Amino acid sequence: MNCIVLEDEKNAQKVLELYFRKTKFIHCLGFFESGLDIPISKLKKADVIFLDIELPELNGLDFLKTLENPPKVIVTTAYPNFAVAAFELAVVDYLVKPFSYERFIKSVNRVREQLSEMNDEFIFVNANKTMHKLKVDEILYIKSELDYVAIVTDKEKLLILDSLNTWEEKMKCYNFIRIHRSYLVNSKQIHKISSTKVTISKTEIPIGITYKTKLGEKFPLK
Repeated sequence: MNCIVLEDEKNAQKVLELYFRKTKFIHCLGFFESGLDIPISKLKKADVIFLDIELPELNGLDFLKTLENPPKVIVTTAYPNFAVAAFELAVVDYLVKPFSYERFIKSVNRVREQLSEMNDEFIFVNANKTMHKLKVDEILYIKSELDYVAIVTDKEKLLILDSLNTWEEKMKCYNFIRIHRSYLVNSKQIHKISSTKVTISKTEIPIGITYKTKLGEKFPLK
C-alpha cells in the first residue's frame, strides 16, 4: 500500500516513519510539509494520505478539497475539534496526536478493507437479453456507436442501447474519464498518454480537443 505524509512537525514525521518500518505492507512515497509541494505523479500512485490539518500555506482540509479524486485519507492532528469537518470530506479515520501503533494499525486496516472492496467492485450489464456481471477494473473503455454504447474488456465487447452521457455519469465514481465525444476510458487501464491519443491495452484512442484540458488536469500532458 503506497502512502504520502503531509505533515510539518518533525517529531510527528519521525513517529510515522517508525510505524511504517514496523508495517511491512506500507511503502511511503514521501514526506511533505505543504500540499503544494506534492508532485502529481506521487498523488496518482498514493493509496492513502496521512494528513495533518494545521499546515503552512494551505490548511490540510482545504488542500483535500482541491483534489478531484483524492486517495483515501487518514487525518493526523493535535486538534480534535476538526473531526466533524474532516468526516464530511469522507476521511477514513481521524487520529489525534499522540496516537499509539495499535491505533495506527487499526486505521491502516480500515483503508486496506476499503481498497479491497473497491478492487472487487462489479456492475451488471444487460446485453443481448442476457445479464452480464463485469468487474469494473477489467473494463478498458466505453465507446459510443450510433444509438448504442460498446463496453469493451480484454475478453469481450458488449453492445447496449444507451448513451455515452448516461454512462459517463454512472462511471464517475469508478474514475472513468471522458477523453473524446465517443470515448469514456478507465483511468486505471491507461498505459500511455501523448498529446493526441491515449493507449489502453493495444488500442490507441484519440483525445478530443474539448476534453484535453480536463484530461491534462489529471494526467499532465507535455
